[in-house]
Amino acid sequence: MKTDNVVSEKSLTFAIRIVRLYQHLTREKHEYVLSKQMLKSGTSVGANIREALRGQSRQDFAAKMNISLKEINETEYWLELLYRTDYITDKEFRSIFADCKELVRILTSIVKTTREKTEL
Repeated sequence: MKTDNVVSEKSLTFAIRIVRLYQHLTREKHEYVLSKQMLKSGTSVGANIREALRGQSRQDFAAKMNISLKEINETEYWLELLYRTDYITDKEFRSIFADCKELVRILTSIVKTTREKTEL
């Protein structure tokens, strides 16, 4: 299913990558704790974005997008921790971390713009 919303589509693609990384970490590295945390936060980003897009008000939209921003920041932490503890390679980290940082930038912009429009 393709959506017309860029952030929704990027978050879905990111979630798919997170699921695949989780599968790799549990099957190949037998790492279950850190990867589970990454899986939870990394997949909830898109779920909250989808909820935001169906928000009942601008405030509801802003709240859900802010939750998405918090979740992507948490995912960033788990990815860094997995990398620094040698569960993922430099190449794996750089690839998925770039996508993570892109979502941080997009969501930060959305939250900031929504906040400014709400305060008017």
